[in-house]
Amino acid sequence: MPVAALHRPPVAVGAGRRSARHQARFALRASSLEASSAAVTVTVNGSAAAGAAVESKEKVQEDNEGLVMKEEEQERGRLEVLYDDGFGSVTVKDYFAAAKLLCRDDDGGPPRWFSPVECGRPAVDDTPLLLFLPGMDGVGTGLILHHKSLGKVFEVRCLHIPVNDRTPFEGLIQTVEKSIKHEHGLSPDRPIYLVGDSFGGSLAVAVAARNPQIDLVLILVNPATSFAKTPLQPVLPLLESMPSEFHVTVPYLLSFIMGDPLKMAAVSIENNLSPPETLQKLSDSLTSMLPLLAELSDIIPRDTLLWKLKLLKAGAAYANSRLHAVQAEVLLLASGKDNLLPSGEEADRLFKALKNCRVRYFKDNGHTLLLEDGVNLLSVIKGANMYRRGRQRDFVTDYLPPTLSEFKQTFDVDHKLFHLALSPVMMSTLKNGKIVRGLAGVPDKGPVLFVGYHALMGIELSPLYEEFLREKKTIVRGMAHPFLFGKKFESSRQEISRIDTVSMYGGLPVTPINMYRLFERNEFVLLYPGGVREALHRKGEEYKLFWPDQPEFVRMAARFGVTIIPFGCVGEDDVLELVLDYNDQKNIPGLREWIESINKEAERVRDSVKGEDGNQDMYLPALLPKVPGRFYYLFGQPIEMKGMNNLVRDRKRANEVYLRIKSEVEEIMSYLKRKREEDPYRSIGQRALYQATWGASAQVPTFEP
Repeated sequence: MPVAALHRPPVAVGAGRRSARHQARFALRASSLEASSAAVTVTVNGSAAAGAAVESKEKVQEDNEGLVMKEEEQERGRLEVLYDDGFGSVTVKDYFAAAKLLCRDDDGGPPRWFSPVECGRPAVDDTPLLLFLPGMDGVGTGLILHHKSLGKVFEVRCLHIPVNDRTPFEGLIQTVEKSIKHEHGLSPDRPIYLVGDSFGGSLAVAVAARNPQIDLVLILVNPATSFAKTPLQPVLPLLESMPSEFHVTVPYLLSFIMGDPLKMAAVSIENNLSPPETLQKLSDSLTSMLPLLAELSDIIPRDTLLWKLKLLKAGAAYANSRLHAVQAEVLLLASGKDNLLPSGEEADRLFKALKNCRVRYFKDNGHTLLLEDGVNLLSVIKGANMYRRGRQRDFVTDYLPPTLSEFKQTFDVDHKLFHLALSPVMMSTLKNGKIVRGLAGVPDKGPVLFVGYHALMGIELSPLYEEFLREKKTIVRGMAHPFLFGKKFESSRQEISRIDTVSMYGGLPVTPINMYRLFERNEFVLLYPGGVREALHRKGEEYKLFWPDQPEFVRMAARFGVTIIPFGCVGEDDVLELVLDYNDQKNIPGLREWIESINKEAERVRDSVKGEDGNQDMYLPALLPKVPGRFYYLFGQPIEMKGMNNLVRDRKRANEVYLRIKSEVEEIMSYLKRKREEDPYRSIGQRALYQATWGASAQVPTFEP
């Protein structure tokens, strides 16, 4: 099966898609104008009664068509929640097969672009362009594990540098520049992503430094800007003097230096296998992969290797001399076990040298990060909030829902033990007031606003996200403190964290305009009026609400006819022990200064609120885990705001609804605290015994509502 479309004119494909959209929009505008003209003609030339009737009829029809068009416009270009992105279906063997196909003996000519067939057509409108700049191999297939997933949301093109090509570094810069300038001329407001792998990282930096006027986003993967410090420097002269007949051994040496063979062999092995099955599959994969390493001598023959080493040296020097000129956004991916380059130290240096740089550090991975197990490039981009389709990131329209592979990785691997330990109980309330297990009482369509209690450190969020995705196939867009989406407090060794997970699963900064636009798009929205003060509460404040006297969300919900669902969650006191809270830490020298420093720079969202409810200082509580108890959630009876437009102006009535919601949240938590005493499976020991008997996937019973 072909892996790429060489010499394909990708510009024509993108331009055609844009042209079709523009034609469709023009046609819609023209038909709207014609309908308006017809209505005016009938009114003027016909009888008054007939004209009014026809005008009224056409107005209703036009309104209906406008509503349908608006809904279609909202749905068009949206990806389905838990769509299959194809990630994990390709292995390192496919990389070797594709590289062999592209590196034929007659593979001559200058460097050129190709569009991987696996990428297909983007599933969303106005997708940004992504150009992949390869590493030392030059083939351009180093992104092959990510083609399918990236192809859904990017227009992907890869640079292929033929084996026998000897284009100097500045010539390669001109090749990339020609493409980005042409694309920028076609779509000046569309960002262009440059994914530079190793040597391609130096090339990406050089291009960005020379083109500060173009909106570029750089994703640098173990960039070779640190080539001068490679631990292989003493070996390089030996490679130049090595006889040709011994060159066949070099690929084996390079393969084990560049990547982690076990992680490369583990790609596509299922996570739900037993340990013996996993070991057997890993052994089979590794055994079948090793013979393929001989093909590296065809991909990088001796003369090509020597040329590439010169390119690496020239590229690193060129890029490093121009770091100060780089204006682009940069996301740097660095491996902690890179035996070819000191990528961790280079992340420290570039983090300081580049004006707008963020880092994601993979401490257990090798140099060939994009070919190793457990690294999903699209997930990393989404988690770092680096995906955008315009000049500025739009947290509402640029959001990409989680894919099936991301869901499995998060909830079947990363959070599996945590959720098993908590064994969360989800309950909801039907319109008639009956409490049932599951989410049957929650509407299937939005706009819906969930308003509830924010548990310590937001520990309740992960089970909530999982349940809505499993049962409702629905994303809940959580309104969170802007602090979580900034980069001021990130480091040069920033690993993928829980904050990245919040972004992937719908989190966005809490602002009135964001809420307004989410309601406009009929989304499910999660709001914690208590905010940071509630999530970082003090000792003895479990289940206490810290809501300000500001019913603004009620008035906005009334405007859009939102269904408000109050909810509560209890169980944090059975899981965590708060050892040092805000009051304790403010009295400890060192910690006090640290709290003051981070809050001096952090964005304040409640400065206008006086008193205890307005105290939003950030701090990191000292916690100790307890023998896990159980988490209980209850979503209350839906409050329909449809037809309550009068609340938009009537602040007094809006405040009454606000107090009612707050009271219901408190009643829900009182109910859960009381009823959990009746749960025979509140203890982890009882739950473990039940699951040992009925299986780990069995739903553990609880109290009768």
